[in-house]
This record gives sequence, structure tokens and C-alpha cells, in this order.
Amino acid sequence: MDVPRIVVAAPASGSGKTTVATGLMAALAARGLAVSPHKAGPDYIDPGYHALATGRPGRNLDAFLCGPERIAPLLLHGAAGADVAVVEGVMGLFDGAAGHGELASTAHVAKLLRAPVVLVVDASAQSRSVAALVHGFASWDPEVRLGGVVLNRVASDRHEELLREALEEGSGVPVLGAVRRSGAVATPSRHLGLVPAAERDAEAVRAVRDMGALVAAGVDLDAVLALARSAPPLPDAPWDPAAETAAAGGPVAGRPRIALAGGAAFSFSYAENAELLAAAGAEVVPVDPLRDEALPEGTAGLVVGGGFPEVYAAELSANGPLRRAVAALAASGAPVAAECAGLLYLARSLDGLPMCGVLDAEARMGGRLVLGYREAVALGDGPLAETGTRVRGHEFHRTVCTPAAGPSPAWGWRTRSGPSTEGFTGPSVHASYLHLHWAGVPGAALRLARHAAARPAHGPG
Repeated sequence: MDVPRIVVAAPASGSGKTTVATGLMAALAARGLAVSPHKAGPDYIDPGYHALATGRPGRNLDAFLCGPERIAPLLLHGAAGADVAVVEGVMGLFDGAAGHGELASTAHVAKLLRAPVVLVVDASAQSRSVAALVHGFASWDPEVRLGGVVLNRVASDRHEELLREALEEGSGVPVLGAVRRSGAVATPSRHLGLVPAAERDAEAVRAVRDMGALVAAGVDLDAVLALARSAPPLPDAPWDPAAETAAAGGPVAGRPRIALAGGAAFSFSYAENAELLAAAGAEVVPVDPLRDEALPEGTAGLVVGGGFPEVYAAELSANGPLRRAVAALAASGAPVAAECAGLLYLARSLDGLPMCGVLDAEARMGGRLVLGYREAVALGDGPLAETGTRVRGHEFHRTVCTPAAGPSPAWGWRTRSGPSTEGFTGPSVHASYLHLHWAGVPGAALRLARHAAARPAHGPG
């Protein structure tokens, strides 16, 4: 299939690739193009801004979580009907999963997509040296096609002139644009990175609009489009959640209703997870624990993904009716799957404030960031996986959840210091810090739907 596409990368984190990538998406969308937004790696926050820029779901392309063989199909699935796809990279261009070489790096994703790369360079503290940097990145891996450079945080016309002269002399890579320094597009951060777009409402819309204007003023959009259109056709077929479900033995009958938590406190969810649930035969309905005081009528299962419940602990705790409804749903034997933020919400308390009490555990903010990919095995039968199921996931949190008793852990994996276990699992409840992309574990959605279909629907309240 022929989908024009580019990958936006950088020499290192902090170079401004999120601003440039989101700005490119917004600027191209403002031209009337249908832009398909994508993000390499497991990040949930950047895709929220991408969605605002394009009006389409932000989607992740993670070769560690989903497997290299699914990257091009996932892009084609997300880009159906689009005029161009823009993929924001992760970290530095060649930075992959620790200990796995290039796996899941931006360069790896670009090669899997046969896509040209636009390198965003923070030029704020250099002039001629930029040519050496770009030359090094262009020549490091001949399979990565570095198609152009966007100079970021350029101080003045004279600074831009020096940078362009150096690159014309020494790199052989065309300059696609120069973006001036600007405090107008700064996005606030906190303990896990940028503040999600779902929490900023009109402010996030303005920020994305400003990114688009900044990029449109400094970047040759026609040259970017020409580069994207130079990508060769992909031989892959689009990823199909219905085909994945059929291969796993589904879908289920009866259309069980599965509630999917969302809103500002639970904004982390891969779009493909809900698509797989629907393909598995479930009716997926939203619930916002900050606003809704009851589960949707007829709820037969619940998924609570990631987010920032620690920021909204007081509001979540104050919504007693929904906390009690969630506890009653779990007690009825209906399947409940929770990851990271969902784990905290199911605990007895979070930073001393009452939560749902589904788990006999206390959660609190901690001082240490836990971050990284994991290769895990299921240690017990639960609504997402059976004992022995092997998965690849990602942890990213600063909280600690301490069980009062000794429940069955959900996952086990090996660390440098020895075996480690994590999470909680049982016949109907799965709760863990481990984020899974269900496209990499397509049987998980079908297993959850089967559990929901086997249970009586839960009434309101």
C-alpha cells in the first residue's frame, strides 16, 4: 500500500521533536490534509497532542511491545484514508530497548516502515558543528534514510545563515526548515513528563495551534510532503483486529458490555485495545470515574488503564457511588483488568484517601521512578492471561502499591538481582503496573470478553 510517510527523529531527547512533529501534524492538517499521527515507543502523552492536531486517534508503533512484524501493518491500519502519516520518534534516533540493540528504536521503526527520517536538531548552542553532528547521524546506518533536517531553537537570521552554510558544505542533507526559539509553545511538565492534553482542555488546543503556526512559519511544508511521498509502497496488509480475534478463536456471542475508564485521570489507553475488545464481540462503553457516579447499565466487565489518579485522588475518593459500584462489580465475579493507574484505583487507599477497595493494598507516591521494558510471564490464571503466558510490557510510575496480605502476583520476570514478581491476579481481577499493548497480546481482549460473556450483567449503581 502506498501511504506517504515520514519519521520525525532527533539526536537525543529534549531536542524538540514533539513540538516539531505535533506542529507538522497541525500545519499539514490546516492545509486540509488528512494526517495520520503515530508515536514510536510506549508513550501515551504525546499521542494525545497528536490527536488534537489531526482529529484522528494518536497511535503507537512499538516494536518491543507489538513485535517488529506488526509495525507496518499497524501504521497502515491507522493511516487508512489518510493523505500522509507522521511518526514521532522516541529518545535519540538510534536509542532502542536496553540490551536489545536497535529493537524499538526510532531508526528500527523507520526501517520497518521504509520511511525517510526528518532529524530535528537543537541548534541553540552551535553553529558549524551542526554539520558534523548531522553527517554522523546520516552515515551511521546506511539503511536509515536521513531525508532532511529541521533546525530547532534558532536564535536569529544570522544564526540560521551560519547553520545552513555549514550543512550545505559538510552534510549532504537538505535543510527543510528552521524554527525560532519560542516560549509560546512551552508545554507544562510534572513527575512523569508532559501534562496530558486531556487535562488541559482549551489550553492544550491553543498549544497545538501555536505549534502548528510556529512550524508552518519556519518549515517548508511542500518539501516535507515531497519527502513523505518519496517513501516506497509497503508490501504489508493493514493490521486487522477482527482477523487477530478470529485467529484466537473468537468472537464471543451476546455482546457483553465492557466499560472502559477514561477522562482526565485515566487518559492512557492504546486505541487498538478498544478495537480488539470490539472485534472480540464486546460492546465497549466509556466511563469517567471523575464524573460518572454509576457504571453503565448492563456492565459485564471493566478495564481501567493508565493515567494520573494520584493527581485526582481527592476527586476520585469523593465519588463514593462509583467506587462502591466498581467494588460490587468485582465482587460479582465480573472481569476487571487494571494497569498502573487502574491498580491504584482498585487499591484500598491512595495517599491515605479511600479508593475502591477491590485489592487489599495501600498505594502512595514514592520517590523513585520505575521505568523500562519488561519480558514477563503470567504466574496465575486471570481475566487477561492464563498461567505461563509470556508477554512484553512497559513500566512507568513513581508510586508504590503495598499488599496487606499475600495475593497471587500477576507477573514474574528476571532482573539483574534475581526473580521479581508484580501485580495481583485472580479468577476475575487482574491489576498490575505493567502496561500491555494488546496488539502484541491479541488473545488478552478475547479472554476478557469471554469472561464478561460468562457473567451476568451488572445493574446501575
